[in-house]
Amino acid sequence: MCGRYASFREDQALADEFAIATVADDVRLLGPSWNVAPTDGVRMVVERADKETGEITRQLRVARWGLVPSWAKDISVGSRMINARVESLEEKSAFARPFAVRRALLPADGYYEWKKADPASGSKRKQPFYLHPADGDVVALAGLYEFWKDPTKADDDPARWVVSATVITRPASEELAHIHDRQPLMLRADAWAAWLDPAVGADGARELLETPGPDIVATPVSTAVNTVANNGPSLVAEVDPQEA
Repeated sequence: MCGRYASFREDQALADEFAIATVADDVRLLGPSWNVAPTDGVRMVVERADKETGEITRQLRVARWGLVPSWAKDISVGSRMINARVESLEEKSAFARPFAVRRALLPADGYYEWKKADPASGSKRKQPFYLHPADGDVVALAGLYEFWKDPTKADDDPARWVVSATVITRPASEELAHIHDRQPLMLRADAWAAWLDPAVGADGARELLETPGPDIVATPVSTAVNTVANNGPSLVAEVDPQEA
């Protein structure tokens, strides 16, 4: 699974990288994070109709990490839907509709996974790794998003609508399987346009998920990342696993 990632690139850098036309006001309030956790606000790239012109534009918006289905009775459901397995996207009602019409890219600089301790070592502590592109480029996590109306809020309350998102995962590559058996599905730049295009249906989107992702390297990092309250560049700094 993907349960923690880093997204610390500046908004303007992401706008340039993803050819963003509109950056939502609340995006600028997020700030960089080296320890993005479930239920946090996250930046996502989508193609939506402009409120004023109706034209489809590429936008950088904020979503709550953990998809809340439109039919959910309570927002807490989202904490169990931070990931969507690629093998069953079209079988689960929470993901089938968004997969067809509401796809997103979640910009990241890398993500974290925890490797189980070797029984022979006598230790039970998991070692965290920061997994990131070998070339230092931005990662585009394939995601889905949804709208949920909070039944406890009045119709004229601006906060009545919650936008939430999930990260699609796939079986880990042979190179990374020794750390964890799953990994987020990452799309290369040549697949971004079709993935975001609302006119591309589920069949076309499914083909995009079969394309190879970027080359990823694994860096052992401090167990400080285990605590969601910890944040900062030191979390992605390489350490000696024996001293982590």
